[in-house]
Amino acid sequence: MSGIDREEEYIWKGARRLRRGYTTGSCAAAAAKAAAAFLLTGQCPGEVKLVTPKGLTLRLAILDARMEEGAAGCAVKKDAGDDPDVTDGILVYAKVRRDPEGEKGSVRICGGEGVGRVTRPGMSVPVGQAAINPVPETMIREAVLDVCRALDETGALLVEISVPGGEEIAARTFNPRLGVEGGISILGTSGIVEPMSEDALKESIRLEIAMLRAAGHDLLLVTPGNYGETFARDSLGLDLSAGFRCSNFVGDTVDMAVAAGASGLLFVAHAGKFIKVAGGIMNTHSAQADCRAELMAAFALRAGADAETARRILETALTDEAVAILREAGLCTEAMTLAAESAARCLRRRAGENMAAEVVLFSNQFGVLGVSEGAAGMMRAFAKNGAGGEE
Repeated sequence: MSGIDREEEYIWKGARRLRRGYTTGSCAAAAAKAAAAFLLTGQCPGEVKLVTPKGLTLRLAILDARMEEGAAGCAVKKDAGDDPDVTDGILVYAKVRRDPEGEKGSVRICGGEGVGRVTRPGMSVPVGQAAINPVPETMIREAVLDVCRALDETGALLVEISVPGGEEIAARTFNPRLGVEGGISILGTSGIVEPMSEDALKESIRLEIAMLRAAGHDLLLVTPGNYGETFARDSLGLDLSAGFRCSNFVGDTVDMAVAAGASGLLFVAHAGKFIKVAGGIMNTHSAQADCRAELMAAFALRAGADAETARRILETALTDEAVAILREAGLCTEAMTLAAESAARCLRRRAGENMAAEVVLFSNQFGVLGVSEGAAGMMRAFAKNGAGGEE
């Protein structure tokens, strides 16, 4: 049975015991190792041992071994453990053949069916190449070279990685937004999938920022999710070509944008999520903090609300309920403008002096609620040239 050595198989997340998995990069490396052994010895191993960059040892079952037209092919089934990964259960294939064009002792790696191709600059893989990230590429090469060294083989080999059905699976990943076309990416920096890990999502955000900067975008438009994106496009008339989603990772997004050299961020966000940022909370997931009613009440009081209005707001479960109370009291615009200004100040404090940050708060029911002082200028920039670039 495939998997991680038993003592390292599980981790604890709070009170939950969760099973680790392994990446598409580990699958590709193990399949390539088995296929190389099959090609060079005529016998395919039933299992491959692979030490990941994290230092954990995998023992992976080899499937669908076949020899055809001078090439040996094998597959490994992806297991994401307890992580909700759309690639869980896919078969990652490696086909190995001798490479008449390669230098002595070299291993060349390419992508086949179901492996995407990079079409936009800013990623760790050059435009035009298969989306096999550097760490998995190194893992594949080293796995094949291990076999060659054990057999005193000095010939050049060509490895083709493929994922049947990869193009359909990729439509449910970040690849279309990242400009990776035709399939999934072969990923993984540690070789291991940590259940419910935030690292993969943060890396996708970092890549989007890098690609937007490489395309010349100086100002970036940020929305936490679908609501913000739709509102920015349909209600504010903003061009989304310089936009991306930050999910709950507001502070990390600011950090990554500063590191990438962006000059400014415009956040268009639902008040129910971003009211937390107005209180200095930089991860808006409910597991991190949920003080929406308290913050809404605080800004209502700053706008001049009486104690009874604040008490009613504190009893609300939804932000739109609190907004309705503010509107009833004639305090909505002032309170939500104060909240937008506070959120922008917290973002600028996180960014330091290197980057501007502005905020538009909205509600699906009531529209624009509050706008920070410099947000109007940024909105004009996006509406005017649609790119957030220099005018």
